[in-house]
Amino acid sequence: MPFAVGLTGGIGSGKTTVAELFAELGAGVVDTDEIAHALTGPGQAAVGEIARRFGPQYATADGTMDRTRMRKLAFEDARAKKDLESILHPLIRREAERRLANSTAPYAILVVPLLFESGTYQTMVRRVLVVDSDQETRIERVRRRNNLSREEILAIMAAQVGQAERVRRSDDVIRNDGDLAALAAQVAALHRKYLDLAAES
Repeated sequence: MPFAVGLTGGIGSGKTTVAELFAELGAGVVDTDEIAHALTGPGQAAVGEIARRFGPQYATADGTMDRTRMRKLAFEDARAKKDLESILHPLIRREAERRLANSTAPYAILVVPLLFESGTYQTMVRRVLVVDSDQETRIERVRRRNNLSREEILAIMAAQVGQAERVRRSDDVIRNDGDLAALAAQVAALHRKYLDLAAES
């Protein structure tokens, strides 16, 4: 298993951009959101289990999970959210472990948006990196990207560990309030650090 860094941050903080910058420098990137997306795609085992548990209306005609409908249910019903997580989380973790084990990069970035909330990935990483950003900046990014209302975004933020708490529990922090050049400079500095730590381990 390579030296792995857990990358997390609140919605709209810029985790995807940061992960892409690390990948450009040669880090291996394993993204749990991307894995979740693949596992709920056409004909995947998770979709059949979801349809059995929640009803056929939660799968589309091509055998994909109906993400919009499922997101709404999970958001409104805590029990449904727990049931969905009990189906997906073990599958996501197993696939993340497989991808990390197969990585030939000098070190890996494991992107887990709910790293602290889930509590299941911290044993897989040696350090935790948080992408931190001003709340208004994050709201604006999500509003542009996902077309959600301010109220919806604030509700999602309220369900996540607070940003100050994330920063307190992390080993490294990237500030993402400036331009791409400033972000890339921070990533480059951490890349050098992680190469050294990976070599030492």
